[in-house]
Amino acid sequence: MATTVTDDQRKSAANLSGFDLDFPAQLRMMGRAFWTSPVRTRLILLSIALLTVILLTAYGQIRLNEWNAPFYNALERRDLDAFIHQLEVFAIIAGLLLLLNVIQTWLNQMTALNMREGLAKDMVDQWLKPGRAARLAGFGAISINPDQRLHDDVRNLAESSTALSIGLVNATILLVSFIGVLWSLSAGFTITISGDTYAIPGYMVWAAILYAGSASLLSNLVGYRLVGLNAERYSKEAELRFSLMRASENLAAIALARGEKNERRRIGIDIDAVLGVIRGLAMALTHLTWVSAGYGWLAVVAPILIAAPVYFSGNLTFGGLMMAVGAFNQVNTALRWYIDNFGPIASWKATLQRVSVFRNALIQMDSVEQHGLTIDLQRSAANEKIRLQSVIICRDAGGQDVERGFRLRENEVGIGAGERLMINGEQGVNRRLLFAAMAGLWPWGQGRIEMPEQSDTLFIAQHGYLPAGSLREILAYPRGPQRFTDADYLAALTACGLEEMTSRLDESIRWDKKLDSDEQASIRIANALLLKPKFVVIDDLLEGLEKQTQDNLAEVLNRMEGVGIIYIGRSETFLSVLAPAVAHLDHALPKETGPKQESTSQ
Repeated sequence: MATTVTDDQRKSAANLSGFDLDFPAQLRMMGRAFWTSPVRTRLILLSIALLTVILLTAYGQIRLNEWNAPFYNALERRDLDAFIHQLEVFAIIAGLLLLLNVIQTWLNQMTALNMREGLAKDMVDQWLKPGRAARLAGFGAISINPDQRLHDDVRNLAESSTALSIGLVNATILLVSFIGVLWSLSAGFTITISGDTYAIPGYMVWAAILYAGSASLLSNLVGYRLVGLNAERYSKEAELRFSLMRASENLAAIALARGEKNERRRIGIDIDAVLGVIRGLAMALTHLTWVSAGYGWLAVVAPILIAAPVYFSGNLTFGGLMMAVGAFNQVNTALRWYIDNFGPIASWKATLQRVSVFRNALIQMDSVEQHGLTIDLQRSAANEKIRLQSVIICRDAGGQDVERGFRLRENEVGIGAGERLMINGEQGVNRRLLFAAMAGLWPWGQGRIEMPEQSDTLFIAQHGYLPAGSLREILAYPRGPQRFTDADYLAALTACGLEEMTSRLDESIRWDKKLDSDEQASIRIANALLLKPKFVVIDDLLEGLEKQTQDNLAEVLNRMEGVGIIYIGRSETFLSVLAPAVAHLDHALPKETGPKQESTSQ
């Protein structure tokens, strides 16, 4: 049964696999995230307070710049009384500016803190919506190291967004404030060429714009590679951290296999990749330093050189010259904000891209399956049976190639309350994809799966998750441990052969490291006894366990009266103890589709 995938479907699936966004879309994405965040009101109030402090600081700096004229004029006249008076004025202005600086620093930190809170909680909420993170895992590079995106990238984005936003506002206010001062000081400048006199109103303003503009242009030309290099660095750093974490989690297995040399080689490759990117960054930053440092040193004399014609023409006093130098420096600093922050801006844009694209991918997980061939998964409280009809499972995400997938040999299978079904398969068939499809984590394929409400069904993976916490919390997961009595815990543990653990219910250790595979499997069945679902779907849990453990757990499952159980695997123990109906997952697609019928063949 061949199925045609249209070019539009292929194109849509290909686009979705990248989840890319252009820069304006990235800003809109994160803007919406903050606007709907619980910290929105706090951020607005902090922003208003910051703007007020920045405006007051700018006013104080204008007054301080005006103070230059009488102070230096007093020095030029050797007027001691005026000199002392101006020192008193300076103390008042500088004291108020110091107070404003301290307040602004605190507001900066609180803004960054609240921005990180809003962004981090939003990202975690999006990541842990039911099924999203698991479905994202099938989409290649975007799903690698989500912890790094949720921690380091979110932290960097919150902190850099705050710092750069405040810096931009501050620079803009300073520019507006001091450009008028600089214009008035150079308003009467004229230049004589071949006997003709030309007036250049506000020539120092144009000189400052030319000076800062040339610096920004050169920095763009020299540092254009920084955005891409920073994005690549974040990616390579995440891969290195993942390699180190993976080795750390499996040290015993590595030592037993004498695989230290191989691991050193693998980790060494990741280290070299990181170092290679850092070398590229180092060279790019070194080249950028020629521009930034060069213009920085030139700024020491540039304002005096630019103001010198007015001063030597007699139109400026010495105090006026110092005032002009101060105003020029403020305007130049504001105009050069971009060049001074080209590196941080490049890093911020790279981080914004990683966070926004990751968030976009998470959001699209709710609709991404619409762009390929997908299984019709229906969950309803009205469904009193689990039913699989003409189910085909694609091997790869995207739903593009059903011909290479797996299918249920039986056209329709299903179980009701108290019934048992085993689904086995040919050698090499990935039965785990069927398990994921029934759980709603793998939508790619064809056919229809009818399931009860999620609260009525428990999925038990072969290698399940033991959360951090006490044994009581693990047994009750995902419900609260207070919902069950000590007698409930005792009965569940005893039934699964773990009665010796009843005294350790409130002990919090790394249980995933403490318990062996047989004990962890028993814990998961004990969890099912406590939760009492209507249906249990098991992914080959008994595979590889001790024979005694297999027999015991199979007997426990057999005693779960009124519970429908589907076992996806090839366990002889489950087959002999529970005597289930049997269905089969095959490689090849059927050549013809026969009439639908309920199958209980063995």
